[in-house]
Amino acid sequence: VQLVESGGGLVKAGDSLRLSCVGSGLTFGTYAVGWFRQAPGQEREFLAAINWHGAIPYYNESVKGRFTISRDNAKNTVFLQMNNLKPEDTAVYYCATDPAAEIGPQTIVPGSYDYWGQGTRVTVSS
Repeated sequence: VQLVESGGGLVKAGDSLRLSCVGSGLTFGTYAVGWFRQAPGQEREFLAAINWHGAIPYYNESVKGRFTISRDNAKNTVFLQMNNLKPEDTAVYYCATDPAAEIGPQTIVPGSYDYWGQGTRVTVSS
């Protein structure tokens, strides 16, 4: 099983980025997928998740309205569109799969996720 994130980079405040997470070695379309981030010295933070068929997104209130999660199961890919980026969005961003498939109380808990990518770094300058 492999999850590979891409799309990170160095941007300026106010810019946008779209992260991608491609899964292989698993039946990707049967999992919910979440995005998390971790800044230096901080705990891993839940950002957004989407259920197995893509109809139900769920967001951390801190990014709601700026970040949008979507998926294309035909391409085994989940996206995170990030708009109006801020310096405090600087972190390593990870995707992960949730075997629960649907959004629920477990969605925001990192320990509920079974497979993780290696992360993609996002740096936002002021």
